Amino acid sequence: MTVERNPLWRGVAVALVTLFAEDGSVDVAATARHAERLVASGVRAVLVAGSTGEADALGDGERVALVSAVRQACPGVPVIAGAGGAWAGPAAELTAASVAVGADAVLVAPPRRAGDLRVFYERVVSAADGRPVLAYHFPMVAGGAVPVEVLPSLPVAGVKDSTGDAERLLRLLSEWDGAVYVGSSALVSTAGMLGAAGAILAVANVAAEDCVAAWEGDAAAQLRLTGPHVAAKTGFPHGLKRLVAARFGTSTASRMG
Repeated sequence: MTVERNPLWRGVAVALVTLFAEDGSVDVAATARHAERLVASGVRAVLVAGSTGEADALGDGERVALVSAVRQACPGVPVIAGAGGAWAGPAAELTAASVAVGADAVLVAPPRRAGDLRVFYERVVSAADGRPVLAYHFPMVAGGAVPVEVLPSLPVAGVKDSTGDAERLLRLLSEWDGAVYVGSSALVSTAGMLGAAGAILAVANVAAEDCVAAWEGDAAAQLRLTGPHVAAKTGFPHGLKRLVAARFGTSTASRMG
């Protein structure tokens, strides 16, 4: 299987929060408006219904509705859909549904008991209908591991690594030719300096401008990200949602305890 590994975008993307009404329903319109303002602040792509978006608390129909709304609200940038599943079948079905409503790519973590990773990702890639598939490595938070040494055998266009592991980042960039995106705001400047394709960041929901500046090598911006980076990890997703609410007046409601 031939895989096109030119990056779909370069630079900072946001791992978008999902906004909920006080009754617990998904506020699709508010989430799409939030994505729109972040694009205006400089993010180059939007990840919808990833782990930052509380994907585990969303039904497939809700996830697809969010992708569709964000795609319409942000016509100028790639929209990536989180599309993991407990095994290849659900992941492939969600992938197909997401691209049908306009997703430009999908981000997929392997199951915690994935078996043959190549077979799993071949099924997802087939369902993606030519859109890039990014593997997601954030074990114990979102599925299982994607070992560096296995990546060359997988039919994926890129990988998002949210572990914050600098040594693993070095290995990814030196041992593999796919697009590498970091998911930790602690490594934004490092990733930019080393030639990674980009960063997909939760803190871009509240500090998009500093994320972009840090990616471009601004050391002061990287240091300023420390506060939101730490706060966003506190009682996830509540710490991040409080930060976003303080800046933009959005809801802090969450389905996660």
